[in-house]
Amino acid sequence: MTIIETAVPDVTITENGLLVPDIADVLAGRLTDMATALGGGASQSLSSPQGQIAQSDTEIIAQNYDKLLCLFNQINPDFATGRFQDGIGRLYFIERIAAQGTVVTATCTGKVGTLIPAGSTATDTSGYIYQSINAATIPASGTVDTEFVNTTTGPLPCAVGALNQIYRAVPGWDTINNTVPGVVGVDVESRIAFETRRKQSVARNGRNTDASTLAALLATNGVLDAYVWSNREDSAVNQGVTSYSVKSHSLYACVYGGSDADIATAIYSTKNPGVNLNGDTSYIIEDKENYSPPYPQYTIQWQTAKPLRVFFRVRIANDKINLPSDVTTQIKSMVAGVFNGEYDGITKARIGARISSGTYYAPVISISPEYMNILSVEISADGKTWAQSVTAGIDQIPTIQADDIEVVKV
Repeated sequence: MTIIETAVPDVTITENGLLVPDIADVLAGRLTDMATALGGGASQSLSSPQGQIAQSDTEIIAQNYDKLLCLFNQINPDFATGRFQDGIGRLYFIERIAAQGTVVTATCTGKVGTLIPAGSTATDTSGYIYQSINAATIPASGTVDTEFVNTTTGPLPCAVGALNQIYRAVPGWDTINNTVPGVVGVDVESRIAFETRRKQSVARNGRNTDASTLAALLATNGVLDAYVWSNREDSAVNQGVTSYSVKSHSLYACVYGGSDADIATAIYSTKNPGVNLNGDTSYIIEDKENYSPPYPQYTIQWQTAKPLRVFFRVRIANDKINLPSDVTTQIKSMVAGVFNGEYDGITKARIGARISSGTYYAPVISISPEYMNILSVEISADGKTWAQSVTAGIDQIPTIQADDIEVVKV
């Protein structure tokens, strides 16, 4: 068999990964091959017939090199996407989380003692139908706050006051309204979110650790965010900016979204047996796996996160000539996208986390890199007092709506 030699440099596999030659070197190699095949002295001009063939060959080789690099990157969990990432996830017994709907904390009013069953429906001003996640009973005050989830999945905003109409009547339930924006849902779990959860999944398989409980909660259907912390002191500790009091020798879990039964199961299956629990929500778990009736019962407690309305004020230089005519709309959309975790490489605003203005400069500048001049980005928790950052309490989940993002052109 005749071995055909070529002047095109080959790819090399090293300890640092796959190295491919520069395209200019590939083109030079193909021109050399062409000249050799034609007996030498052939024109090296790219406009000549052999030059045109060499360029076509180079493009074909370059495309193959690109695909080879892509394939090698898919083996690395830091870069894997799509089905390759799904395959890596299956090694850890995890599946990509399906799309989830926006969750809104709404205030329901009506007759005292009225039971609003789980699955009760209401509509917002855009016509989307929301279902209550858990059953709620109207107390003596005549009002009760409960969570509703959009039956249409994806990052669909629900502004203040938008969820205001009962869709299917429940006797004794009179009105519904939301005083805070909804926490937007998500599309099918993104590459970054999936990889973050894969890393956490190692802890999920453990028991009696904060990390294992957090991983289990974040993997629970319908849960949009969670926060877990344990107090190992002999006395209660005031934790976070809201000074939430956590009992001594107890586990604190804060959750937003998901059904009570699923949340309680996640906590029960990972917490330290006998540990104290905290929070305003509880659910009774029965151990049916290890016992016959009557089953042992465990009351599982956790804190349901309270929405924290966050405001932004972005000041930019008013370049009327070069900036897009709809720059205000684009900035609002970008800020909301970064806030909700829709910007690649930036984590969404989470329970107990600091929201810093510096995070938003680069994404906003990317709207018009050459002409965008940001003078300041300020954040507020009340729309009155402005600062460079706002920190959510360990019992609060940050929310945002377009009307709470102000763009000032100076």
